[in-house]
Amino acid sequence: MGELYSQYEYWIAATQLLLAMLGMGATLRVRDFAEVVRAPWPITVGCLLQMLGVPLIAWGFLSVLSLDPGVAIGLALCAAIPGGTLSNVFTFLGRGHVALSIALTGVTTLACLVTTPIVLGLLISQHMPTDFVMPAGQIAREITLILLLPLVLGMCVLQLVPAIAPRFSKYCIRGSLFFILVIIVGATASGRVDIPAFGLYNALVVVGFLTLLASASWVIPRLAGLTSRDNTAINIEVAVRNGNLGLLIKASMFPAVIGTTDPIGDAILFTVLTYGGLALLVGLGQIYLHRWLNRAGAVTYPP
Repeated sequence: MGELYSQYEYWIAATQLLLAMLGMGATLRVRDFAEVVRAPWPITVGCLLQMLGVPLIAWGFLSVLSLDPGVAIGLALCAAIPGGTLSNVFTFLGRGHVALSIALTGVTTLACLVTTPIVLGLLISQHMPTDFVMPAGQIAREITLILLLPLVLGMCVLQLVPAIAPRFSKYCIRGSLFFILVIIVGATASGRVDIPAFGLYNALVVVGFLTLLASASWVIPRLAGLTSRDNTAINIEVAVRNGNLGLLIKASMFPAVIGTTDPIGDAILFTVLTYGGLALLVGLGQIYLHRWLNRAGAVTYPP
């Protein structure tokens, strides 16, 4: 199982992400994006926080701490990718502004075609071997073919055959979850997910980084005067990131080779998986927190 996974790691990650984007696309209409354009301040705050705030937080975090190259690159990957499909579901469950969450996911997903290679180049160049060249063109192609194109195709399904779109989306999302399980089991079976080797310190680093993102995405929308529903959407969108894309980029930059050890690649993989698992727990906590606050009317901001 481990050798088979290592041989097909890239294609497993690509299939998982493709299914996830097809499923999300089948829930989106053009009007979902048009709705937030009429009130641009919340999406402006959310986009600035995602595309500038998160990389700046990551830069500060990486500058202050002394980290292994693999962990540093893994955190940079988490900062360079947009919000994921689960953020939209979590925002709905947390009674947040779902249209804003969907629009933020869509806009930052489109933008990551340009921003992801730039952010990675700025954050991790010092951690790469001297002869390493950032595959910006390859990353851009993969984002286009495996992220954006399936998203558009999913939207076409909803537009052209709306009767089957909910079922289509459900099975695509279920398929993507299955491949996440394959990634976890395969990486573990290959011996590349070594918890003792990763260490408590590195695990706490990932926890600290996620805590900073969740805290900043709570405070900044409040300072910007956004409503509680907008705050919920942005807070969850920033914390629950598209780890699937991170795994794909990792597999592209540091492909697994059977019979060859790769401490940096393995640390990147574990960092991205750890962040993704912790983000799910934090997202569930955010759901209940925001539901309680919105129901209690404890959070009210000026329009």
